[in-house]
Amino acid sequence: MALVSGLSLPDAGDRHVLAAAVVGHADCIVTANRRDFPASILASFGIELIDPDGFIIRQWDLDAVATMTAFKKMRERRQKPLETAVSFADTLEANGLPLTGQRIREASTLI
Repeated sequence: MALVSGLSLPDAGDRHVLAAAVVGHADCIVTANRRDFPASILASFGIELIDPDGFIIRQWDLDAVATMTAFKKMRERRQKPLETAVSFADTLEANGLPLTGQRIREASTLI
């Protein structure tokens, strides 16, 4: 608790996220909330802020097969209505993941 109270972020309600990252020796915090996690503050702890789309693309670049398999399973669980790989990509893109959507379209025959 002392760590949380000693941290300063624009939104005090987010201090626990930074504290968990520090204690867990995280390399990054994955969030689209750039405003409340200033790079200058995170850098002082050796932590980088990564948006969700960028994080997914990094994972894809590290292990494309595992990532495509995960997205294929995710898409297959969406039964009502059954989604094609392209419509699944459209859904992700519409929800703030444009790079991920594009990757899925490129790999649509595999996903």
